[in-house]
Amino acid sequence: MRPVNTYVQRVDAYWADAQAERAPDAPTCVSTFAGGGGSSTGYHMAGFREVKAVEWDDHAVDTLGLNYPHLDIYHGDIAAMSVDEVLSKAGLKKGELSLLDGSPPCQGFSLMGGRALDDPRNGLFREYVRLLDGLAPKTFVMENVKGMTLGKMKAVYHEAMTALRGAGPGYRTVSGILNSGYFGVPQLRERLIVIGVREDLGITPTLPAPEMCPPTVREALRGLDSGPTGFQIHANFLTAWGRTLPGRDFSDLHVKGHMFSHTKIHPDKASPTILKTVGVQRDGQANNGLYHWRYPRLLTIPELKRIGSFPDAYQFAESGDAVKDFSNAWARVGNSVPPLMTRAIARHIRATILDRA
Repeated sequence: MRPVNTYVQRVDAYWADAQAERAPDAPTCVSTFAGGGGSSTGYHMAGFREVKAVEWDDHAVDTLGLNYPHLDIYHGDIAAMSVDEVLSKAGLKKGELSLLDGSPPCQGFSLMGGRALDDPRNGLFREYVRLLDGLAPKTFVMENVKGMTLGKMKAVYHEAMTALRGAGPGYRTVSGILNSGYFGVPQLRERLIVIGVREDLGITPTLPAPEMCPPTVREALRGLDSGPTGFQIHANFLTAWGRTLPGRDFSDLHVKGHMFSHTKIHPDKASPTILKTVGVQRDGQANNGLYHWRYPRLLTIPELKRIGSFPDAYQFAESGDAVKDFSNAWARVGNSVPPLMTRAIARHIRATILDRA
C-alpha cells in the first residue's frame, strides 16, 4: 500500500473508503439537513451505511444524487417527513438506528447575522428532536455555529440541549466548539458539536481530541493547476487587493464600504472559514469572497473543494449558467460540515460508543 502521508493522499484514500462496499455490520446513519453532502461524505468515509438523507434545496439534492446515486434522499420539508417513513424505508425498527445526524440551518444563530431570537430558522432543531424522539437512535450528532452558545442565543442553546436530553428514552450529551483544522481540514472552521448517547447504553459521550496541526492552503492545493484564470476581482477592489497582505481582509485598510468578507488567503496557513455566500456579477467580476494570494481572482471551485476537504472527484450539479453554478457550488462547500471533520467525529463515536454498545 502506498504511504498516505500528504493531505491530498489522505483525502483520496478516505474517498476510496467512502466508495467501498459496506460491511454487513456497518453502523447506520440518517443525515438530516444534509446539504450537498459534506456530512454524508464524512460518514461514508468512516464506514457508515447512510440509510437516508433529508434535504429541501434543489441544487443540494441534485448534488447528493450525483455523488451517491443509490442514496435514499427525502427531497422536501423535514416537517412533512414521518418517523414511520424513515424506519420502513431503512428496514429498521425503533432503536436500531446507530446515529442520527443533523445540522439545522444556522443563519439565525450566526455571529454574521442579526441573531434574532424569533428567527423561524432557530426552531428547526425541534424537527430534528421530533425525529430523535421517534427513531430513538443509539447516538446522535448535532452541529451548529458557535454563535448558538453566545450572548442572547444562550437561551435557545439551553432549550435545545434540554430537548435533546429529554428525547425518546433520554440521552447523555457532551458539547463543545471544535475546529475543523485540527481534524485534518485546511480550514479553521469552528462549529458547535453536540454528541448524544442513549441512556440505556450506559456510556458517557466524549468529544474527539485534536488529531493534527491544520494543513496549510499550499499543502492542500499541491498538484492542482492553480493559474490566473477564474472570476477576477472587481475593478473597484483591485487596489485594495494589492495593498492587503495574505491572510488579511480588506477591512484592515479602513476603506469605505463593507469589506470584511474580502479576504486574501495566506498560502502557508490554513484558510479562514469558507462562507456560504460569494459575490459574482454577471460580467464575471467578483465583489466578495476568498481571493488567491498571487492572482487577483476568487478561489476556483477545485481549490475550494481542496480547502473544504471534498475529494477532487466530488461533483456539483450544473445548469450551464457559469455564474449560477459557481455560486451554488461555493454555497455547498460553505454550508457544509467538512467531510474530514465529520469523519473524525464518526470514527470517534464508533470507537468509544458503537463498538462497545
